[in-house]
Amino acid sequence: MTRILLADDHTVMRNGLRLLLERQPDLTVVGEAADGRQAVDLAAAENPDVVIMDIAMPQLNGVEATRQIVNRNPHTAVAILSMHKDESYVIRSLKAGARAYLLKDSAEADLIAAIGAITEGKSFFSPAVRRLLKEDYMHQLDEQGAEDSYELLTNREREVLQLVAEGKSNKEIAGMLSLSLYTVETHRTHILQKLNLHSAPELILYAVRKGIIS
Repeated sequence: MTRILLADDHTVMRNGLRLLLERQPDLTVVGEAADGRQAVDLAAAENPDVVIMDIAMPQLNGVEATRQIVNRNPHTAVAILSMHKDESYVIRSLKAGARAYLLKDSAEADLIAAIGAITEGKSFFSPAVRRLLKEDYMHQLDEQGAEDSYELLTNREREVLQLVAEGKSNKEIAGMLSLSLYTVETHRTHILQKLNLHSAPELILYAVRKGIIS
C-alpha cells in the first residue's frame, strides 16, 4: 500500500485529490496539510511514501517544504502539482528534490501514473510540461543556430544519461552495465561537459526535452 500525504492550501483541491486517490486499491491518504510548515511536520510524523505538493502555499512555499522533507527522509518521493508551468518552477522543484512535476489541469490518469513512477525511483512530468520543455529547447536550438548536442554523445554515454535521468545511482548503473564505479563517474562528467549541463536536475530536464524519459 502506497501511503500519501496531500499538501495544498485549498480544501476543495485536497478533498478532490483524496477522493481520486482512495478509489485506487493500492493507495491511501495518511494526512492533509494546508500550508508548507504543516506539510513538513506531517511528513516527519507520518513518514509517507509520497507527498503531493502545491507550490504556492502560506507560511512555507512548496519548493522549500519539498527540500526540507527530502533532506529529512530521502525515501519520501515528492510530486509537485501546480498551476505554474514555466521552466524556472520546474528547475527549482527538481533541485529541491521533487521527482515529478504536474500541472493542476493534468488528467487524473497522469497523477496515478506519476505516483507509480516516483515510487519506483523514476521521474514523471505531465504531457503539457514535457511539451513546453521540448518546445523551449527546440526554440533555443533554432535561435542559436546550434546543432543538437545529443549527437556528441557516444552510445554508452546515452545509456548512462538515461539511467541517471531515471534516478539510478552511480553504483546501480555500474552494476547494470558491468562497469567500474570510476568509469560511470567519468561518463557522467563527459555527459555534463558535452551537453553544457551543471547538475543532475538540469540533466533530468534535458532527458525530458529529448523524450528519453517520461
